[in-house]
Amino acid sequence: MNRLSGKIALVTGAGNGIGKATALALSREGAGVILADCQPGIASEVAAEIERADGSALAVKVDVSDEAAVDAAVCDGLARFGKINVLVNSAGGGSTKDGPVTELDLDEFWRTIRVDLFGTLLTCRRVIPEMVSSGGGSIINISSLRAVIGTHGADAYTASKGGVLSMSRAMSMQWARHGVRINVLAPGVVLTERVAAFIKPDDPIYQKSLLGPSEPEDVASLALFLASDEARKITGTVMRVDGGASIY
Repeated sequence: MNRLSGKIALVTGAGNGIGKATALALSREGAGVILADCQPGIASEVAAEIERADGSALAVKVDVSDEAAVDAAVCDGLARFGKINVLVNSAGGGSTKDGPVTELDLDEFWRTIRVDLFGTLLTCRRVIPEMVSSGGGSIINISSLRAVIGTHGADAYTASKGGVLSMSRAMSMQWARHGVRINVLAPGVVLTERVAAFIKPDDPIYQKSLLGPSEPEDVASLALFLASDEARKITGTVMRVDGGASIY
């Protein structure tokens, strides 16, 4: 359908998981894609996959918690494509070092905050002016269902994703008049390679999911919708991809 023909998207965490699935989905609909990842090798593999399908992609190395690195990645993308119409902040994630506040590793807490929350802030801070100058755009920030309903055992991750959710709502109010839409996706359990390696069957969100865990493509399809003009009147919203886990 080429729903994104002529648009350029920057996707962080694009080397695997939700970020990779989203980058591929956006490319299939005609977008040129800037694949930003802290592991340039896997981002390059995704870029090659896109180009084999006659798409257009650029892989860039970025540590989203480093302002200079974010600026360099954006500059590289602009040098190649000239503009950025869509931003998907997918970089981040929890780890087995997370846990209750009384037990979690404090270095892990700050790592999670730096990557998930501060990284989202830095990319939005850098890209929003580019969107404003070109007449608007769409930002999709990946939060988590844990930030919406609260669960035990991953307090650093929950805090960071809660910050992403609240910050996105605030930004959506500030930038709507400039044509920049900002929305949040709040996935439940998504079976990326990373999550599948440590998710436990007794995880409360896993247990509550009426339709079972999601795949990265389930999240990517909604990100594609929000990136497209079909969602031109949607901003400041939080969309859950949780298999019904938040019903009760």
